Amino acid sequence: MDVQELYRSKVVSADEAVTRIHSGDRVVFAHAVGESLPISEALIRNKTRYHDVEIMHYIPLGKAEYCLPENAPYFRHNTFCAGVPTRECINAGRGDFTTGFFYETPERFRDGSIPVDVVILQVSPMDKHGFFSLGVSVDYTKAACETARTVIVEANAQCPRTHGDCFLHVKDVDVIVETDRPIPERKPTEITEVERAIGRNCASLIEDGSTLQLGIGAIPDSVLQFLGDKKDLGLHSEMLPDGIVPLVEKGVVTNRKKGLHNGKLVASFAWGTRRLYEFMDDNPMVEFYPIDYVNDPRIICQCNQVVSINSAVQIDFTGQVCSESVGPYQLSSTGGQVDFVRGANMSPGGKAILAFTSTAKGGTVSRIVPYLDYGAVVTTSRNDVNYVVTEYGIAQLKGKTNRQRSRELIRIAHPKFRPELERRFEEIYREPF
Repeated sequence: MDVQELYRSKVVSADEAVTRIHSGDRVVFAHAVGESLPISEALIRNKTRYHDVEIMHYIPLGKAEYCLPENAPYFRHNTFCAGVPTRECINAGRGDFTTGFFYETPERFRDGSIPVDVVILQVSPMDKHGFFSLGVSVDYTKAACETARTVIVEANAQCPRTHGDCFLHVKDVDVIVETDRPIPERKPTEITEVERAIGRNCASLIEDGSTLQLGIGAIPDSVLQFLGDKKDLGLHSEMLPDGIVPLVEKGVVTNRKKGLHNGKLVASFAWGTRRLYEFMDDNPMVEFYPIDYVNDPRIICQCNQVVSINSAVQIDFTGQVCSESVGPYQLSSTGGQVDFVRGANMSPGGKAILAFTSTAKGGTVSRIVPYLDYGAVVTTSRNDVNYVVTEYGIAQLKGKTNRQRSRELIRIAHPKFRPELERRFEEIYREPF
């Protein structure tokens, strides 16, 4: 049977596809834009077929109706990263949270500590050789495909075809659902003057020839706006950001001096606008690899002058960083922050930056605090943290005593909170522990 015949023999509707899922199965959805919305919606439509189906993924972009209280008899959610539609379920106890470094996720599938029964994902159309590209979500999705009992794909005519270690052959697919639908886009972020100040401060730390890693949000987007005068920048990042496209077009990002994958933009997933997806599509400059490669600190540090830029919810006087919870309330996850902080710190000339607004909750609370809130998770240890950036400046912590670290952080706190932080500093360091 040739690949076209094999392909046709596996094509079914979304409602037929979900009949391959059984009660008690663990079902892994692809990450973010890689989620197959038509198939996950079919799963909900057919919910009375199931009981105790566990659904796992990182960031969800769908409605996540499997998290609703009325669907508890049919589904239980187990997430690697709390998202907007899933946080309430997790924090209310109807769902579970599995912690870990992002780059370790594929190994959890392979070593059997998190066995996969079914994986559901979106792919680009099959080529003449029988290969689908995993397109916008390679990350942990490829390992899930390699270990799952059943692989269900949505072959979407509008899914970009990416290059790299991101291909799946039709012989390794059990069920195919054909679609032709726009994939979710991330709206351009509204950048405030505060975030522009942070972006400018971060950009001042980025030297010509640096290799960048940026996350999601207004601050990473702002940083990219201040890099127009730089030369020979590169990208090695878990996410391919929208703002990289104009910098490539202007010749600012050339990837010539990375030291690893020279000439290539390396990432593991994408989430952006139509412009980004069109730029990615069949572009030999763009290579996607699994997250256990892209985010492995031992790989990251082989790139030159890695500058990682990540955010935080709180940082205490000693430099302990919480980036994923508000007290005990799970907000997101560790994700790739620690992967890139450590990789950047080990990279020749590298800089790990934690960048965030000095206040939260409409300016009513300081993110710089003497102690993390009760129940807050330590995402990045004080031993890993080096550069901390707010709209009020840059603090550099490595090599500093606890007193010096505290002083550095107070200096970049919001002015209205500095008197109270100074008072707490005097209390803490005047009295023996």
